Formats: sequence, C-alpha cells, structure tokens
Amino acid sequence: MSSHSCRSLYLADQVREIDRRVIAASAEPGDEAAGFALMRRAGQAAYAELRRRWPEARRLSVVCGSGNNAGDGYVIAALAACEGLAVQLLAVREPEVLKGEAARAHEMARLAGLHAEPWQADTSLEGEVVVDALLGTGLGGEVREPYAGVIDAINTSGRAVMAVDIPSGLAADSGAVLGCAVRADLTVTFIADKLGLHTGQAADQVGELAFRDLGVPAEAHENLTPAAEYLGAGIVGEALPPRARGSHKGDFGHVLVVGGAPGFGGAALLASQAAARLGAGKVSLATAPEHVSASLTRTPEVMARGVRGVGDATALLDGADVIVVGPGLGQGAWGQGLLQAALEAGKPLVVDADALNLLVTHWPDMRRDDWLLTPHPGEAGRLLGGSGRDVQADRLAAVKRLQSERGGTVILKGAGSLVAGPSGVGLCPFGNPGMASGGMGDVLSGLLGALVAQGLTLESAGRVGVVLHARAADRAAAEQGERGLLAGDLASYARILANG
Repeated sequence: MSSHSCRSLYLADQVREIDRRVIAASAEPGDEAAGFALMRRAGQAAYAELRRRWPEARRLSVVCGSGNNAGDGYVIAALAACEGLAVQLLAVREPEVLKGEAARAHEMARLAGLHAEPWQADTSLEGEVVVDALLGTGLGGEVREPYAGVIDAINTSGRAVMAVDIPSGLAADSGAVLGCAVRADLTVTFIADKLGLHTGQAADQVGELAFRDLGVPAEAHENLTPAAEYLGAGIVGEALPPRARGSHKGDFGHVLVVGGAPGFGGAALLASQAAARLGAGKVSLATAPEHVSASLTRTPEVMARGVRGVGDATALLDGADVIVVGPGLGQGAWGQGLLQAALEAGKPLVVDADALNLLVTHWPDMRRDDWLLTPHPGEAGRLLGGSGRDVQADRLAAVKRLQSERGGTVILKGAGSLVAGPSGVGLCPFGNPGMASGGMGDVLSGLLGALVAQGLTLESAGRVGVVLHARAADRAAAEQGERGLLAGDLASYARILANG
C-alpha cells in the first residue's frame, strides 16, 4: 500500500461530515450542483489513476451498486466512453432507484452513449480492468446477495481490479472483511484517508492505494480529531539526529533485557542484540545461566549475567535506565519473580510476550504511565478479557481501550500496527508477510528499549520503533525475499535506517 507521506486518518462518519461541509460551503440553497461537482472530481481522479496504472487497457467493466459509490462508477464509465474505450456498464441495482448525484451521474453515462445492463448470475466480465463501484464506506453489516455473488465473480475473474473509494465489503473504520470483500489491485480513495484502508485485513484487499483530496480545503477538517496519524518514514530521522562528536556511551543509556527462562534463551538474545545494534550505550541481559555462553558468542558486547532468581538481578535492575521484560520469560516462578522485581524497580518498562500474559493472571488491574506494552492480537485479547478475533474485528477500539485501562503507550502489533499513547493513535503502514515468523516481536522490544535509553519518550519510541522495525523488514525482504526472513536479519537493517 501507499506510504509516501504523513497524513491524518479518519473514520467513515468523519469523512461524510467533511463531504457535507464542502458541499454546504459551495452550494446555493436547494442547489444539488455542488454535490455532483464533487462526484465528478472523484470520478475524474479515479479514472486518471486507472489510466496511469493500466495505460494500455482498451476495455473496462464498470460494476455499479446503488449509492454515491455507484455514482462515481457511472462518472468513470462516461469518461472512459468519451475517450473511446469499450465500456461494459453493469448495474447490480436498477438505475431507476438512484437519487440525487448518483442519478445525475447515471444520466451522464447515458448521454455518453452507455446503457447499464442489469447484473445476472451468469454475467461475464469482459473488461481488461474491472471497476468496483458497488458498496462504499457506509456498509454496516455483512455483505448480502446479490452483492456477495458479484464480489465473488470479480475476485475469480482473473481481471485487474480498481476499487472506488474502498474495496466493496471492507469496513472503512476497522479494516475488517464483512463476510466477503473485493480484492483490488488499486484503490483510489477521496476527500480524506480512511483508517480501515491501512489496518486489519486491508492489506489483502486494497492493493496499491492512491489518495486524492479533490481539493478539499483544510478548514473542512476543523474540529474533527483524526482517528489516527499515518506514520511516515521521516519520523525516524527526526527522532534520531546525528550524534555530537564528543558523545560517549553514557549519553545513550543502559538497557536491561530480562528474559530467557531455562530452555527459552533465543528471544532474550534477539532482544538484547537488537538493543545494541540500535545504539544503546550499554546493554545488559539477565537470563538463565545456561544462556550466557550463547549470548557471549552471538553478541559479546552485551553484558550477559546468569540469574537464578531475583536476588541475582537486583544490581542489574538498579543500574538500568530502561528495562525490557518478557522475551522468553516464561510464566513460571522464575519469570513471575523477575517481572515483579522489574515492576518494582521504578524504571521505564517495555513489556512483551510472557510478561503480558503474567500481567493478565497476576496484575490484572495494574495501570501505570511509565510502560510501553507490545501485545499481538491474541495477547491484547487476553488483556481485555476477550479473544484475538474480537481485537481484530475493531483494532482501533481495542488499542484505545487498552491504553485507557493500562496507561502508558500500547502497540497493537499486526498488519497496520497501531500505537496508542497520551497524544493519540499512530498507524504504521510498513511491513510485509515475511514478518510472520518467530522472534519478530522480541527484536521490536529490543529496538524500543534502545530508543527509550537514547532519550525518546515512551510514546515517541513506540511510533519510531514500529516504523523502524517494519521498514527494516521491508528492506531485508526487498534484498532477499519475504519467505525465510528471520527476526535476526532485522537488527542490521534497523541500524542502517537509524543512521539515515
């Protein structure tokens, strides 16, 4: 999906309010022309993107529903016909039911010489590109017939697909697939960018995303708090400027990683190495004694200490500036004791993995401002007393509730990771399916610890860390492919990106 700028992300109701304001500001009382002018601009923007993406295409199939999304489709069909393309115009709902701007758009297509054929179960899509103008951002429940059958026909047609504003069947606020949804190669969205195009299941439905504001003035957004901020790549360089020439290791903090219960050493080693690679001044590791030699072999710069219990870790906890607790911690007495000691140490915390599960069982009501929690959907579900499925159905609501109940900053990992902190929610648009492998979260925890050690606030570290982590994975995948990408590959790429 597109990732070239920072911008605000909105919910569907907010976008409709912006739309209403623009029309109200430019229309005379009782005049419908302003709304249709906006619809024409949307259709023109979408058609221009279609020609950019598929300049050789000569045949289109435009499939229209019944609302304003259909109106956009009729405008696109008219523009294509006027340019000499062969247009198969298909209506899932009879054009006679159209009202307002959508009806005017259908008339525009009719005047361009097009006749809307009613969709039939055996309709064959003839275009080289299919335009999805079925269902817009107002869809509230699961997709029903006949739309479900049309979506299936589009997805199985083997044709290139452009979705207008949003792939039909995708929830504009959550990115959840409502029963079924169009899988687009290109989505052109208008007015304001929608949160649901960037998180949840959107990654499999949206394809390339082109955002066009249609010239909407900034004042149309006044008094509307965005649902989230789209985090661009530039935040890394802003947060990590070049170091002063006279710097020494004491200037860049001391990270302590607490984890690696007997038999679970790998996660803690990944986290501590990542913290060192991202520039923490010093990194210590409190782990089961049998993992110390592996740490010394893998990353001798990390000061690994074997701890049999809390007593062995006291001095390490006292000396740290930030504590990363959880990777490979286990949920037994060893891990529980060390987590309790970390919680009582009075230091900023990055809490991950087994430490999150221990919070559920032993500290269900703990709330604090000095921690950064990093759950994946399953862990988030347990923290909220539900399931990962519940979390994925509305990721924004889940991460906001977690932050409200637990305090600090919360990163909800997954496609379109969300970072909720005191100032709002940020969304990371980077990352790839190669990250679906063990240890990725451990590396993220180490990166976060290093950022906090170097002076970033927990919220800033969360935002910068998810972007750095995901972009490192993208760089690694670009060079060697997604399949077989290992968590241990990321630290060296994160180092490169952190240095500009």
